[in-house]
Amino acid sequence: MSLEPLRRPRRLVPGDRVAVVSPASPFPPGGLDAGLAVLRDWGLDPVVMPNATASTGFLAGSDADRAADFQHAWLDPSIAAVIASRGGYGSQRMVDLVDWEALRAAGPKAFVGFSDITAMHEAVALELGAASLHGPMPSWSQFAADVAMREHLRLHLFEPERAQLISSPTAKPLVGGTATGVTFGGTLTLLAAGAGTVHHRHDVAGGLLLLEDIGEEPYRIDRALTQLSRAGYFDGLAGVVCGSWVDCGPYEGVHAVLADWFGGSGVPVVAEFGFGHCAGSLTIPLGLKATLDADAGTLRFGEAALT
Repeated sequence: MSLEPLRRPRRLVPGDRVAVVSPASPFPPGGLDAGLAVLRDWGLDPVVMPNATASTGFLAGSDADRAADFQHAWLDPSIAAVIASRGGYGSQRMVDLVDWEALRAAGPKAFVGFSDITAMHEAVALELGAASLHGPMPSWSQFAADVAMREHLRLHLFEPERAQLISSPTAKPLVGGTATGVTFGGTLTLLAAGAGTVHHRHDVAGGLLLLEDIGEEPYRIDRALTQLSRAGYFDGLAGVVCGSWVDCGPYEGVHAVLADWFGGSGVPVVAEFGFGHCAGSLTIPLGLKATLDADAGTLRFGEAALT
């Protein structure tokens, strides 16, 4: 078997209500205001869920409250999309408290986030069979400041056929060639932390694996890659797309680790693709079939991310 494309949510239109949730860490006071203004400029009606602004130390409220916000947003038929306010830490603590069976009956919705939200992307894919968007979040300071970054997300949400070709000007081939497969992945350490859980992928054959991270030294990146390898995450991959490695030490060290793991893989591998915690972070659909051209530094999706 191999990874199959997931169900696509519908695209957004002006006037849509979108829920803002905080499955992980809290954002600083006032940290969401500029991002909400951007969403309103797009013609959306952002609804900040009741517990999204809570803070209990390093978490945005209790596990039960964070799970309830996500669940209520997904089940509310007036909500067209669910957007994480930020990542940080904590999604894995609440993901098992969600009533995924109820959410399956509600159908797919656009879901946006990255970093710690990787755990939620994995659950949405495995529990709901729904595609999602690895993209910037509204409490991130760069969300309001980086016009090109947020425009790329807007295209995916409103005019997704215009974003089917994703080209990275910083991309460099680690292993050249082309490959077609279904995209999955996200933040490396979150994927590694999910190994052995109920949301562990047991068959990734034919997949295009996305990897990025922040604040991890090369030896810790190697440790996480080792864990994924031992858990079968690299078995039968079609290709690998490596994004940004912000604050992970001199990039030469990171590159050496990636080359050690993937240089002899025999599948196309691209480095520095420009998604993740970096400036200008690209939005990349998860759960859909795309063709990777490692030499050209492009991902071309066969269909729009949203219907």
